Amino acid sequence: MTTYSTRKEVPDHEKWDLTDLFNNEQEWRAKLEECESICDKLQTYDGAITSGSDLLAYLKTQEELSFHLRKVFAYTMFLTDIDTRDSHAQTLSDRTTKLGVKVSESTAFFMPFLLSLNEETLRSYLKEEKELEYFEDELWKSFRFKDHVLSKEKEELLSQLSESFQAPGATFSMLNNADIQFGDVTDDKGKKVQLTRGMYAKLIEDEDRNKRKEAYKAYYKPYIELNNTIATTLGAEIKKNATMAKVRNYESALQKALFADDIDPAVYDQLIEAARNHIQPLHEYSRLRKEKLGVDELRQYDLNASIVPGVKADIPYEEAYSTMIHALQPLGEEYVERLKEFKDKRYIDVRETPAKRSGAYNMGVYGVHPFVLLNHHDDLNSLFTLVHEMGHALHSHYSSKHQPQITASYRIFVAEVASTVNEVLLINYLLNETTDEKMRAYLLNHFIEQFRGTFFTQVMFADFEKQTHEKAENGESLNAENLNSLYEELFRLYNGPDIVFDDEVKYGWSRIPHFYRAFYVYQYATGFASAIQIATKILEGDKDVLESYLTFLKSGSSADPLELLKAVGVDLTTPEPIEAAMKKFAELVDELKKL
Repeated sequence: MTTYSTRKEVPDHEKWDLTDLFNNEQEWRAKLEECESICDKLQTYDGAITSGSDLLAYLKTQEELSFHLRKVFAYTMFLTDIDTRDSHAQTLSDRTTKLGVKVSESTAFFMPFLLSLNEETLRSYLKEEKELEYFEDELWKSFRFKDHVLSKEKEELLSQLSESFQAPGATFSMLNNADIQFGDVTDDKGKKVQLTRGMYAKLIEDEDRNKRKEAYKAYYKPYIELNNTIATTLGAEIKKNATMAKVRNYESALQKALFADDIDPAVYDQLIEAARNHIQPLHEYSRLRKEKLGVDELRQYDLNASIVPGVKADIPYEEAYSTMIHALQPLGEEYVERLKEFKDKRYIDVRETPAKRSGAYNMGVYGVHPFVLLNHHDDLNSLFTLVHEMGHALHSHYSSKHQPQITASYRIFVAEVASTVNEVLLINYLLNETTDEKMRAYLLNHFIEQFRGTFFTQVMFADFEKQTHEKAENGESLNAENLNSLYEELFRLYNGPDIVFDDEVKYGWSRIPHFYRAFYVYQYATGFASAIQIATKILEGDKDVLESYLTFLKSGSSADPLELLKAVGVDLTTPEPIEAAMKKFAELVDELKKL
């Protein structure tokens, strides 16, 4: 594995080129000040929109602000993420946060104003100004929120409080990325060194059980020490969500979170029910894992080790990228050419360095290009992560290229489809390329693990979110003890009775950053199930599905998420896609048993 002690050691071609956003900080500051001026201009429309031309002028100004704001925000976000200890980057980020508050304040009047209009008045404005056709769909969609937008004064007050509302998530992010110090582990030379996230990802899969246990204990050490503090931050976040749902006249925080995408909460409940009803193959897999590892007691630190010993894939970044290119050939030559460009043009920040933000993500910047953050470790997991994030990135690329700004950003509900289609194509390619039975078993084991992590674990998280929010809505306490107890109960339910629990298991909820983005994670599971169905048909040679899928990638948010998926043959209002995914998982477990 390639490691770097400083960012300066990383070759330039494996780092972002942020000059694509701004050549220097001075340019960034000038654009930030321009955004502040646009905010001042937007405020002049408060109480002054009395015609179609006024409405058009406001909306065009607001869209101009949105275009510049994305770049301003991205620049400071990227600077902060490549070194979370950088105090100067934090200062710039604080400026961006304050700008965000000003934007909220300057636009807070608009939704109450819009929803105060009757349909006849809005239609007259649309008829008066032909250019308003560009905004028409979004204007009518806004009327769905009529019962959930407050008075002008209350909206302004909430805007002023928006920075405070971000405090629980911001506090956890700082703890998790900058302050947390993991325990020590023993390196290959027998010396004690402090564990990093990157090391943990490798060690928790090590064939040596003692190494796995040592890494596991060291990793959870700070989360146990900070249990009460993190419980306070998450409890505050959940209570905020419950309170805001009530303030805005939603039946629940879940309904509020799903409302913008027009997703019925029944889809969420149906997902959890289907996973619980088809959980037996996952329990069988736990039993198989215990048997093949040859352990008397299966522990949490045994869940990531390969049950096919003696097979270890060392995949340097260059080789990983080449493998991805070959694996995604079924999506067409044009798609593959775009992938090659992303690497050559430095759209990807590849390596883990001290204090770099953990994990991986893609962020599309309209009018510029997508930016992908990785912490690549030259292994099979890193290959899958690369393929996953490039699915997001190409989705962003195509939607931005083929959609106007107003519909260029795809909704969160469909965000995981493109990434997971890529993963399914990758595993299919790797399985087809190997003739070695042991390697095939290894790859099947890996795909089952992807299934477990992307589907079952995310449904378990979704279950946890639903129950914790319901507790808050019912006035129940959300202290460390209650959160620990609920998480431990769900972990046992989903992973089966063959696992013997260490004390660390119950603290698992405290390390999940997605819990500060309410009801997000369930979409990994629905996206995974949708992708299984789409990728299977593409691999079967269904040209209509391939064509409709490529159209889907170019569609952004031009239609509601469920409708976009229906156009590719996936109907998540029925249990069929989830049950088909469950059937596929059971087949994978059965094949692995035979091998």
